[in-house]
Amino acid sequence: MEQLTLTIVKSPQTTSFISCHPYKPSLGSRPEKRLIAYTKGSTMRRDITQIAKASLLFQNAPTALVEPLLESARVTRHTRGETIFIQDDPAEAIYIVVNGWIKLYRIAANGTEAVVGTFTKGHSFGEAVALRSARYPVSAEAVTECELIAINAVTLIQMLESNPKIAISMLTATYAHLHNLVSQVEQLKSRTAPQRVAEFLLELCQGSDGPCQVILPYDKTLIAGRLGMKPESLSRAFAKLKEHGVHVKQNTAEIKSVNALRNYVEEDPASSWTR
Repeated sequence: MEQLTLTIVKSPQTTSFISCHPYKPSLGSRPEKRLIAYTKGSTMRRDITQIAKASLLFQNAPTALVEPLLESARVTRHTRGETIFIQDDPAEAIYIVVNGWIKLYRIAANGTEAVVGTFTKGHSFGEAVALRSARYPVSAEAVTECELIAINAVTLIQMLESNPKIAISMLTATYAHLHNLVSQVEQLKSRTAPQRVAEFLLELCQGSDGPCQVILPYDKTLIAGRLGMKPESLSRAFAKLKEHGVHVKQNTAEIKSVNALRNYVEEDPASSWTR
């Protein structure tokens, strides 16, 4: 029988709740799942509200419909490595990232972790499965300290039934996730490992064509998983990119020319055989 540590919490700002933490006697046990208290009579910070309204999930939805949803939502804070939800958990909430980074992943039968996606400020996840009252097909973990907005799935479904206009926003967000997965498949099929890493670095640049310095948002093991390669392949890709003006030191990448790197990404991998 699983042992639980129970903590009863009371404060003027929150309702009373019980936090259940599974006892983990050894490695390989099920990750800890934390139960979050709902705020009672509190107001969501203005900056968080603006991030939610500007997210792909809600940017096309009428303000009059979004505000009631955010009033019933909760903001959760997570430390690096903390589990948000686990594969096969009931999909009870849809999440919007306020700050930090989240990864979605699956564990294969052989124990290998497959990174499905990474999400940061303004990104949402869990929409499609939550709207079907299904179970999460992936696990979610904070890869940095982060804040999330958790929107109750039942509340959102009730809103959809009474106000179909918000469904357009749901479809837009779901399409964006599908488009992202198609792009990932295209990268894996049509680009070399160094080209995939170069494209990842370009996504971190702020629209510059000349020199650029970017900070790697999370550790290199996760970058490798996100790009569908092993850590040693990522190291070789970084070494190859030195020929194209990219120098990586710890968590910083110096790019000599963004435009030149972009041209390298668009280059046909087969062209190297004709030189």
